[in-house]
Amino acid sequence: MGESEEKKSTKRDKIRWRWVIGASITIVLAIALASRTKPEISPNFGDTNKSCQCSQGKHRHKGTVEDCCCDYETVDHLNGEVLHPILQELVKTPFFRYYKVKLWCDCPFWPEDHMCRLRDCSVCECPESEFPDSFKPFQRTLSSGDLKCREGKPQAAVDRTLDSIAFRGWTETDNPWTYDDETDNSEMTYVNLQLNPERYTGYNGTSARRIWDAVYSGNCPKYPAEELCQEEKILYKLISGLHSSISVHIASDYLIDEATNLWGHNLEIMYYRVLQYPNRVENLYFTFLFVLRAVTKAAEFLEQAEYDTGNPTEDLKTQSLMKQLLYDPKLQAACPLPFDEAKLWKGRRGPELKQKIQAQFKNISAVMDCVGCEKCRLWGKLQVSGLGTALKILFSVNDEENLIQILQLQRNEVIALMNLLNRLSESVKFVHEMGAAAEMGRMHYSSRLKSLAQRILASIVNT
Repeated sequence: MGESEEKKSTKRDKIRWRWVIGASITIVLAIALASRTKPEISPNFGDTNKSCQCSQGKHRHKGTVEDCCCDYETVDHLNGEVLHPILQELVKTPFFRYYKVKLWCDCPFWPEDHMCRLRDCSVCECPESEFPDSFKPFQRTLSSGDLKCREGKPQAAVDRTLDSIAFRGWTETDNPWTYDDETDNSEMTYVNLQLNPERYTGYNGTSARRIWDAVYSGNCPKYPAEELCQEEKILYKLISGLHSSISVHIASDYLIDEATNLWGHNLEIMYYRVLQYPNRVENLYFTFLFVLRAVTKAAEFLEQAEYDTGNPTEDLKTQSLMKQLLYDPKLQAACPLPFDEAKLWKGRRGPELKQKIQAQFKNISAVMDCVGCEKCRLWGKLQVSGLGTALKILFSVNDEENLIQILQLQRNEVIALMNLLNRLSESVKFVHEMGAAAEMGRMHYSSRLKSLAQRILASIVNT
């Protein structure tokens, strides 16, 4: 009997240890998978008005933004109080809401795959009947019954305030930093950016990764690397900052539930793609200040430009907003020189290095024609064009005093530049306001997993 009981006890111990080992493996796998995938996010996840008020506004990035002349706290303050409110109004004006773009280009690097799965990938083009006669030869037309994008919704109707004198007084010149030939109007179409917001579209996976792989591996030097010069590092930081900004845009306007068409914030996405990598946040701020410097450097040109759309009330508003942005006393006092471009392109290698980096960025702009999602392609082309315009302003003209006599910008470049600055401003604001909540949510989620694992192990050991 004693021997039989001993055998039963040994058998029970073996079974118990099998359970312990099996449960441990399950827990490890669950935690590993949870670290790679996001849990379901509710529309109110990260609501700072509930439990996270004490953390709102806290910034773990301190001091001066690397390679810039402003600190993080000043950037957040100026963006929240000055830049963001003005830019939000500016991009809604008739002049800045329409963008001329070539959406039907063939990818110069590989066959297109059109891997977007949501209807939100589609771009709502402006029908021919809703544009002035002077615009009609320049755009691809839609049939009168084509409501694929508009879906018959009144809010999708194109603003009709433009007339035949719209956008006069602007030159058409190519930008040496970008791939598109903006003087070729035969394949251009006009898009109302307010009706085509940048948001989550479902464009991801292999196709999306191939775009960013092409941008980074083929055209952008890896960073940090001791052998890279300052100019090459800056190119990487600009692309990384733009990439971070796009990820924040997706997270801030995310499809939470496709079945009910529920949209909201996905702070887990923002944490996994941006916040857990400090250099990505730093590069976002750097890119914002870089573009802001281009705008302030071109202040005299932008102040005197003609924002004439045939609507006197709206045009005066546009000019007023532009002057407010360019000459705000708080901005000039706290951050008069966001980025100092004068220290670049020095030495004998300067001209050669500029040509090399210019060719690399031009190639990056060409990759945007390979984006398989139409709406992603629209915003990719616009923002890369805006960044190319900033590079053109900062690095194509050396004499700032005679900038207005030398600099030539076309209307589309100015629209891209200001819309890019607005998108970067929105990203910086969202990271500043919601970053702490995203990180606390991640910590809370990890803590719950750890607690669950401990309870499971304790229950097994006690059996």
